[in-house]
Amino acid sequence: MIKINNINDMSHFGEVLTKYLTAGDLILLNGDLGAGKTTLSQFIGKSLGVKRNINSPTFNIIKSYQGTDLKLHHMDCYRLEDSAEDLGFEEYFEDDAVILIEWSQFIAEFLPNHYLSINIKTENTTERTITIDAQGEHYLRIKEDVERELSAN
Repeated sequence: MIKINNINDMSHFGEVLTKYLTAGDLILLNGDLGAGKTTLSQFIGKSLGVKRNINSPTFNIIKSYQGTDLKLHHMDCYRLEDSAEDLGFEEYFEDDAVILIEWSQFIAEFLPNHYLSINIKTENTTERTITIDAQGEHYLRIKEDVERELSAN
């Protein structure tokens, strides 16, 4: 469990996580409304070198950005709660990009078997608790590396 006490801690978490990401990595961002999923997406994008403002793609579902070395696909599947529509997710999952998905539970049937899940729990107005779940050996290594680095600080 990772304790986030303020926005600077969330930024630091995003920077540490990004160091271990490579092309094709799939990150699921889970948490209630206002937990910080989009904020974390912004910090990951910034760490990837994305210059454009990253905001919630709720009305577009998917937005793509170019970072310094990697592309970033940011998906917000909140509006797909009552839809079984496949919007061509597979082509994004097969792209050489980092893929961030908010509200992934609404497209669970389209998700690959391997991914990193970041679960953000709101404790109060500024504090969050993050847990990381990994599906697949590659993501287990990322989880271990991130947790090791954060516990060393």
